[in-house]
Amino acid sequence: SKVKPDVLRNEIQLRPRSVFTTMLARADQFRILDDCACQCRYGATVEPKIIRLDQNRVDVVFEINEGEGTLVERINIIGNRAFSDGRIRDVLLTKEAAWWRFLSTTDTYDPDRLNFDRELIRRFYLRNGYADIQVTGAVAELTADRRAFFITFTLEEGERYRVGNVEVTTQIRGLDADLLSREVDISPRDWYNSDLVESSINKINAAAQSAGFAFAEARPRITRNQENHTIDIVFDVVEGPHIFVERIDIVGNVRTQDQVVRRQFRLAEGDAFNQVQINRARQRIRDLGYFEKVEVTRQPGNAPDRAVVQVEVEEKATGELTIGGGYSTDYGVLGNIGLRERNLLGTGIDGRINALLAQRRSQFDISVTDPAFLDRNLLGGVDLFYVTYNNQQQSQYDEKRVGFNLRLGYEFNDIIRQSWFYTLSNREIYNVGTDASRFIQEQVGTTLLSQIGQTLVYDRRDSRLEPKDGYIARLGTDFAGLGGDVHYVRVRVDGTLYVPLAPVTGVDDYIVVLAGSVGQLFSFD
Repeated sequence: SKVKPDVLRNEIQLRPRSVFTTMLARADQFRILDDCACQCRYGATVEPKIIRLDQNRVDVVFEINEGEGTLVERINIIGNRAFSDGRIRDVLLTKEAAWWRFLSTTDTYDPDRLNFDRELIRRFYLRNGYADIQVTGAVAELTADRRAFFITFTLEEGERYRVGNVEVTTQIRGLDADLLSREVDISPRDWYNSDLVESSINKINAAAQSAGFAFAEARPRITRNQENHTIDIVFDVVEGPHIFVERIDIVGNVRTQDQVVRRQFRLAEGDAFNQVQINRARQRIRDLGYFEKVEVTRQPGNAPDRAVVQVEVEEKATGELTIGGGYSTDYGVLGNIGLRERNLLGTGIDGRINALLAQRRSQFDISVTDPAFLDRNLLGGVDLFYVTYNNQQQSQYDEKRVGFNLRLGYEFNDIIRQSWFYTLSNREIYNVGTDASRFIQEQVGTTLLSQIGQTLVYDRRDSRLEPKDGYIARLGTDFAGLGGDVHYVRVRVDGTLYVPLAPVTGVDDYIVVLAGSVGQLFSFD
């Protein structure tokens, strides 16, 4: 049941109407056992049975008892002094078997995962200053009853290093080394951190290439001082090989149009190959949310100085159907239904329809957003809304709003973008009770809101879809008074900071998010 028969038939060498030998049957028996082991069924048994027929023929039947899954019962760490066994186990992808992991496969033994865990341990120590870390052994032992594994990692931690001198040098004329030094994330006296060295390289490359030096690349020189346990780091910025983009190939997109993926690149055929721009394009494609997997690789072109950028994607469902219901103390019994397609007909257009029906509130919304309006660096959208409120129980009045919102946005660069919008909304206050507040009675009738506004965004997050590091700040201003009955100016400032806990915990899954906002409205009347 765990290893499908069709898979096994493709693995075995015996075939109908072929010559039968005991050696072939025995070899196929071991092939089936290997397939069971790939599904963590190391206790499986396979027994080939021979049914003799007339005319010197036989039928071969492999009887398989898969047994229970073989789990990792214990993970042992040998040679660790700086960190406890439990702390290192938290870093590993493989986990010890526990009853609450019945829906997980991380507690099953996988040889490939074992090699990956060795690398995770090494990276963890490199992040925490142990530049001489060596994982000298990773052994998995199967118990005699073949029901569990014991895994043992053997380490040689070495000494812990602090950062000594940090320097940026450049051999490219006109490129200011002091300017690039500002991009370095690591400082003297810090504990050595390989991740910060890598991020510094990427930032130096980005700064140099943004300054017009397309082929500049930083190469670190690391010098260990064994006596005082420090590491000197020199980032040498040199001119790399001159490689140009021959073409950009996109594969795997069955539904999504090529142009939706291609417009995420800030370079075109014939431009200088820029790894920083390639990495940014990969992140932008992932942030679309249309693909399960995105791989951008460099392939050799038709000449030594030419490269082909290949984008391989795996699409996922982008449609959403939302159905909900509940009870609210404000609006009573409510039901909600919504339909959304984030990649309409493969064009990247986001369309949605939503309806909320409640005892004391009804709302209907229609929204369409085109991230590449008129095939330009423009985001265009329109929203239509119709909302009614029954506030008789709380404040003795009813309210109705109907209107639309027009949106237009553009990007200055990868960091700064701005959007403008215009809102026209008609609000009606009616059925006001005699005991209603004086402030409500003064609002009886219809008012028209005509508002124009803008939002300026400064975005330094590592991802727009799933940010784990960086920050975003927004400045919004609204002006109501272009006709209509409402007159005010509103200013809003808000920001969000994402702080990864990986440098502290060694686990990438946890972040701290700090958000705040402030605003003020100035009324003309």
